[in-house]
Amino acid sequence: MSIKYVATAKLPTPWGVFSMHGFEDTESGKEHVALTFGELQADEPMLGRIHSECLTGDALFSLRCDCGFQLQTAMQNIAAEGRGFILYLRQEGRGIGLLNKVRAYALQDKGANTVEANEQLGFPADMRKYDMIAPMLEKIGVHKVRLMTNNPRKVKAMQQVGVEVVERVPLQVGKNPYNENYLKTKSHELGHLIPDSYFEQHQD
Repeated sequence: MSIKYVATAKLPTPWGVFSMHGFEDTESGKEHVALTFGELQADEPMLGRIHSECLTGDALFSLRCDCGFQLQTAMQNIAAEGRGFILYLRQEGRGIGLLNKVRAYALQDKGANTVEANEQLGFPADMRKYDMIAPMLEKIGVHKVRLMTNNPRKVKAMQQVGVEVVERVPLQVGKNPYNENYLKTKSHELGHLIPDSYFEQHQD
């Protein structure tokens, strides 16, 4: 994979001014961004998140998933800490693309869970790749991470590219009546570290 750094610009948000670093995968043409906040220190663990694009959750406020809630909470946590990063990766729908995601949603409307819907469309449950994170992290100067995630696969992905994950920070937010079964599927079938006690709590 060939990741090319393109440019950096300021990104004012409700939680403060982030820097947005643009990257291009010159083989696939996909574009990714890294958001950074404050002064990052290569020799210290930085609070961060790997976030895969979710148009419906991130931009359209969907309650079918927890993606938008996780993204906003990650940005809030980083701003509160004073420094940190988010790698925003353009791999919609766990890598199957936006229109196939809509097709998967249609199957879910008929009773399939998120894993079954992908499989009925002929896809694996999760097609995402993380090999682009190494050059992105190298560019922003991050080598040690306190990773905000419930997904152990993301921890493993960072470790495989030589990034030390000092701590996994749980990111359990956004549970509601529309996504509770989705979250249970992520926990029980995809191995996400969401305790059963989370589902016994009052709705967010």
